[in-house]
Amino acid sequence: MAILNSLITWMMTKRVHQIDLFLKYPLEVQNELFKKLIYSAKDTEWGIKYDYKSISSIKEFQERVPLQDYEKVKPYVERLMKGEQNLLWPTNIKWFAKSSGTTQEKSKFIPVSNESLEICHFKGGKDLCALYFSQYPDSLLFDGKCLALGGSHQINRFDNDSYYGDLSAILIQNLPFWVEFYRTPNLAISLMDKWEEKIDKMAHATIKEKVTNIAGVPSWMLVLMRKVLEISGKSNILDVWPNLELITHGGVNFEPYEEQFRSLIPSGKVNFLETYNASEGFFGIQDRLNIKDMLLMLDYGIFYEFIPMDEFHSENPHTVLLDEVKTDTNYAIVISTNAGLWRYIIGDTIRFTTLNPFRIRVTGRTRSFINAFGEELIVENSDKAIAIASQTTEASVKEYTAAPIYLDQKNYAAHEWFIEFITPPEDIEYFTDTLDNALKSLNSDYEAKRSNDMILKKPVIHILPEGTFYKWLKSNNKLGGQHKIPRLSNDRKYVDEIIEIMNK
Repeated sequence: MAILNSLITWMMTKRVHQIDLFLKYPLEVQNELFKKLIYSAKDTEWGIKYDYKSISSIKEFQERVPLQDYEKVKPYVERLMKGEQNLLWPTNIKWFAKSSGTTQEKSKFIPVSNESLEICHFKGGKDLCALYFSQYPDSLLFDGKCLALGGSHQINRFDNDSYYGDLSAILIQNLPFWVEFYRTPNLAISLMDKWEEKIDKMAHATIKEKVTNIAGVPSWMLVLMRKVLEISGKSNILDVWPNLELITHGGVNFEPYEEQFRSLIPSGKVNFLETYNASEGFFGIQDRLNIKDMLLMLDYGIFYEFIPMDEFHSENPHTVLLDEVKTDTNYAIVISTNAGLWRYIIGDTIRFTTLNPFRIRVTGRTRSFINAFGEELIVENSDKAIAIASQTTEASVKEYTAAPIYLDQKNYAAHEWFIEFITPPEDIEYFTDTLDNALKSLNSDYEAKRSNDMILKKPVIHILPEGTFYKWLKSNNKLGGQHKIPRLSNDRKYVDEIIEIMNK
């Protein structure tokens, strides 16, 4: 197996030379990709509607094709799910990534073409390994197995030839046969949809395997690891999997979970690597293991535009291209893809950390924020503030969510936080003050609204009983997969549901 590991390592590092191409010529690569996408879709129903054959420039494309959200694309998706083809993309589409998001009750079904599978998602997985091996050429990643926390999938109700499920499950279902030798557990367990039973079976099935790397959403990785320790009776994960060297995570900000991982894996030899892989596409890979930003991948069949967030809620927001972006500015991502999404707003916000090459950090969601009083609080602010308050008070936070208290409810305005601790602070008032001060230091708008308690009062914090968020997820049929706790909400829908669970 070591010889095979060396062979795979050599193959992966060859890809680094191709990555260098878009690092050196990012704008040229994106322009060429744009032309290919327009040409490919010119005879689709969408391409005919917007006369793709006559589009000769990006500017023409932007003027002719309006920005899209899921509600605008949904009629096409429903027709695709019933078996119609050549609507948004010329090749047949039979897979749909089910994504509930954190701001809508109804599921979204994102079309996944063969091209997006091969050129985007699978290529992203290969590049992850290539970038990792370029930094750790002596890695023995393929000398053992990858423990992959996938979702579930099932045949959709409209057409027997169309399938839907979590993106991770779709990827697992379509991987080449030889990959099965390097992953655990088997497909039957990986694709189970009853998550409580699934976690138990995964733990029992993998506990004796030679696991070298784990991939998945951090919150569910922690649940699995704790189950493995419970079954094995071991004190830390390296006692179970001594060859573990890499944790690949994505889907949510890792910072609030990092302390929990460090306590379960008390060793500096295990690396943590972030990816930005959504239902709509594979966007970024952390290419510097000690710096928490990600390389924006520019040759995956995705053409990028960006909306400055200070214009996002205007009637006709304008987009900028890569040559116009700035660092330390929040942008909403707009994509056109080889799965037939055109000028599609995916709902995530990012900021660029470097422009040569283009590296990014995910800062939150276009709708996951609190701006009830002009404070413009985003998830990046709240995650950092929680981390500062936890470190200062020697507390450990498992999950949290926050929402506004409106003036007409209790005669004062504030932010109400619901926190489930692993280790609660000795003094909750001190934790509250520290959190409040951290938010002020991170967000000038929040600081201004908190000045002299004129608009916003000090945050109100509730300590939740253990398992409250788990109960909330279960009550909303959101266990497993890519489902996650909404960090910030500009209304009280989620927190009112949590209060109801607490009262019961």
